[in-house]
Amino acid sequence: MNTDVGKDLLGRHKTVLPDWLALYYDRPLELTHGEGRHVWDADGNRYLDFFGGILTTMTAHALPEVTKAVSEQAGRIIHSSTLYLNRPMIELAERVAQLSGIPDARVFFTTSGTEANDTALLLATAHRRSNQILAMRNSYHGRSFTAVGITGNQSWSPTSLTGLQTLYVHGGVRGRGPYAGLGDGEFISACVADLRDMLGQARGGAAALIAEPIQGVGGFTSPPDGLYAAFREVLDEHGILWISDEVQTGWGRTGDHFWGWQAHGASGPPDILTFAKGIGNGMSIGGVVARAEVMNSLDSNSISTFGGSPVTMAAGLANLTYLLEHDLQGNARRVGGLLIERLRAICAQLPVVREVRGRGLMLGIELINPETGEADPRAAGAVLEAAREGGLLIGKGGGHDTSVLRIAPPLSLTVAEAEEGASILEGALRSV
Repeated sequence: MNTDVGKDLLGRHKTVLPDWLALYYDRPLELTHGEGRHVWDADGNRYLDFFGGILTTMTAHALPEVTKAVSEQAGRIIHSSTLYLNRPMIELAERVAQLSGIPDARVFFTTSGTEANDTALLLATAHRRSNQILAMRNSYHGRSFTAVGITGNQSWSPTSLTGLQTLYVHGGVRGRGPYAGLGDGEFISACVADLRDMLGQARGGAAALIAEPIQGVGGFTSPPDGLYAAFREVLDEHGILWISDEVQTGWGRTGDHFWGWQAHGASGPPDILTFAKGIGNGMSIGGVVARAEVMNSLDSNSISTFGGSPVTMAAGLANLTYLLEHDLQGNARRVGGLLIERLRAICAQLPVVREVRGRGLMLGIELINPETGEADPRAAGAVLEAAREGGLLIGKGGGHDTSVLRIAPPLSLTVAEAEEGASILEGALRSV
């Protein structure tokens, strides 16, 4: 893409697409193809991809096993809907149910994480006959009207109108807020006390707590391990369901666990688990896993026209098989551990960096203005641009004015690529 053609494409984009449809970079990229952990733009520039289409290209770009499965299934039948028996959907559901850790699990497929969370909220409110939802501060669960209504992140909440009564709970952000100065045990105790106090004041029984084990759009923040297990004990006293939003944390990305909830598993698995993004390696797959009592509580008919599409299910099966057979969770733990230590060593000397956090291949670097200590979205934008110039694509986010660099490469990242990306990031950070 030469400059004139690029400007023309950007102009066409602005003419027919919404103003609020965000684009990265002062000169937006048109990505044309990818392979492994790299992508190329229309000018032929190659980039090391440390964001994977927002944590969606989970295994690798152009993974042969997935592209072959998609091609072969498309050659047989592309679409049928859930009104007919669908072998790839049943096979993937069997594997996901078994991996979920939820006893007597049932699986419903959607086309996105937003739709998955929307479905989970429908199940919980119908099962509990309540429209009260507990959500975490700084949270994000999707773009639908219902999901936006429970979002605890002002930057991603365009309306306050909702059919749900949302009560926001402390605990999703360890390093900010009224309990930030406490030790981990004290932090959990304070958050549990806050939850009990809230439930003692709310009229009616809440349907569910929905929580991301690591907050994605919120800047890869997380509580101490065990918080949601402690919450679960309180929720069980009231019959309140626990929904674990695994759209970004699922499938081994955190390295230590296959699901994010397992860091909080002392009180058992969640009642409902939602997933999307990485399972399709770029194909549109989302879904909900719930124990049968909850999943089957809807008393009206329902289908999904596109959820469980034979082509996307074939992709998901091939992708999941590759991930498990090549132990990409273990790779995320090993290579991610090396990467975070390298980044911490780099950032220890940089006053613009407040914190390097995360686990596995889900890492965040929070930037501040060294003179004021306040979040610095300008610096985050500048580092994003400088990294791109150096040949590295990363993301950004955070509940405090988008001041966090989000790093989430495909789980097949090599040690050499991790070192290369860290070096480019070091140069980008020092340029700020």
